[in-house]
Amino acid sequence: MAGQPTPHRTAAPLDRTLDKTEAVAAEVQRASDDLAVINTVLEQELPEDVQVGDVAQAIEHTGQLEKRLAESAETLAEVNAALAQEIEKRKEATGKERPPRAAD
Repeated sequence: MAGQPTPHRTAAPLDRTLDKTEAVAAEVQRASDDLAVINTVLEQELPEDVQVGDVAQAIEHTGQLEKRLAESAETLAEVNAALAQEIEKRKEATGKERPPRAAD
């Protein structure tokens, strides 16, 4: 059909998209890990008498953000896995992957 991309033509853009989403997922995971460390340090190093009011709210907020980031990283990993499967299906639908280029 005219205007419809073929699996072979869409695999390369999907490969690039997968690369980008994997990079984003890794960055989100790193941010989640960093925030978990920050939250742990705040909870353990600040004396209990300081962990009140705004400080207590900030500590609670960092914990909530860390959980949300971790969940987002998990979701991105699931999306990436589904995207990778779709790419493989499309490559298989074309009959084979592109052969490696011969050295000049």
